[in-house]
Amino acid sequence: MTSPFTPIIDAARAADTDTARAIMALSALDWAACGIAGQAEPVARLTRALIEDEGGAPQASLIGGGRAPMRGAALVNGATSHALDYDDTHFAHIGHPSVAVLPAALAVGERYAKTLPQILDAARLGAEASIRFGLRFGRSHYQAGYHQTATAGAFGACLAAAQLMDLTEDQTLHALGLTATRASGLKSQFGTMGKPFNAGIAASNGVEAAWLAGQGFISNPDALDTTNGFVQTHICDGETTQPPGALLETLSHKYHACCHGLHATLEALALLPRPDATQVKAITITTHPRWLTVCNIAAPRTGLEAKFSYRMVAALALLGHDTAALDTYSDALCADPQITALRDRVTVQTDDTLKETEALVTLDTDGSYEAHFDLEAPIPLEARADRLRAKAAALVGTDSAAALWQAIESGDRAAFSAEIAG
Repeated sequence: MTSPFTPIIDAARAADTDTARAIMALSALDWAACGIAGQAEPVARLTRALIEDEGGAPQASLIGGGRAPMRGAALVNGATSHALDYDDTHFAHIGHPSVAVLPAALAVGERYAKTLPQILDAARLGAEASIRFGLRFGRSHYQAGYHQTATAGAFGACLAAAQLMDLTEDQTLHALGLTATRASGLKSQFGTMGKPFNAGIAASNGVEAAWLAGQGFISNPDALDTTNGFVQTHICDGETTQPPGALLETLSHKYHACCHGLHATLEALALLPRPDATQVKAITITTHPRWLTVCNIAAPRTGLEAKFSYRMVAALALLGHDTAALDTYSDALCADPQITALRDRVTVQTDDTLKETEALVTLDTDGSYEAHFDLEAPIPLEARADRLRAKAAALVGTDSAAALWQAIESGDRAAFSAEIAG
């Protein structure tokens, strides 16, 4: 059997490079550290309470301890790992691959006694596929209000789960067809607990669809492109042919604890002088127009909203607050008079000739200073690894970060699961 899903599956399987595998290993470290650090967040506590209240077979580990059915573990761990919004992103479709795919892969891998290398290989396949599904859905899908982490991510989670469940090709196509009727998630949830919940939904949907297909569940394997299928009903205008190479090789990791759409601005600001706040007359941020519906909350009232505000992060950075630190994004700082006064001197404007990974920042004091940054500027793999290991250590402590990396390098699934369980 072939279906509209087949070219995406084939392209994702062909993208199995050493660099893509190395990126996936680093993303596993980053995902685990973000999840452990986010386990006390309200969305993490509430989703855990839901799954614990339901009970069920102890098939897979929960971040923070305990076990749950694999579908419930995928939900909890997906929401928990995205709770801080500090996880990886791919700008080809503006989605967060790891928080949808890794929770599904780990839960299924534990349930079916797979090795950690097998789990990471399935996660690599699923993450690559999620990016490619995102390209297929395209800009109009995202701009219409769909959250690609949840929609494209669900398909990637399903493919990872299907591989770990050893589904046949036909079963995999039925699983993806079922995912087409389950994938969901809206950008209207940005700035609330609903955004990280979207990641959990994607992971859980992928596990559910794969398991049902493995038991003989029949769906429409043409549900991607058929009449009344996903593409037709979800405002998709993306690429109909798959690009060559491993798209995972251009995955971006976060080094600031806020929406990735703000990172180019923060990196550009870091290139500018740090004047006294009273000397700042105006700050102008120029960005791609796509970001205005994502991270342009003008006057955030909460720490969570601050993570989606150009004006707020610019003020925080210029006043010397560490934008990599979790506690920088607080309700108290959102109400600080000095910060809000500087925030109100920030203007955000758009330029559609800029790439979505670029930002241009102009700082007006007694003189005018300008800086540009592009997140797609190459970073050597070892330099990326150094920054991610340092980030993990800052999030969970040096010992835990080292234990996670040792488990990944040695392929020790039990040690990796034990570390996220705490």
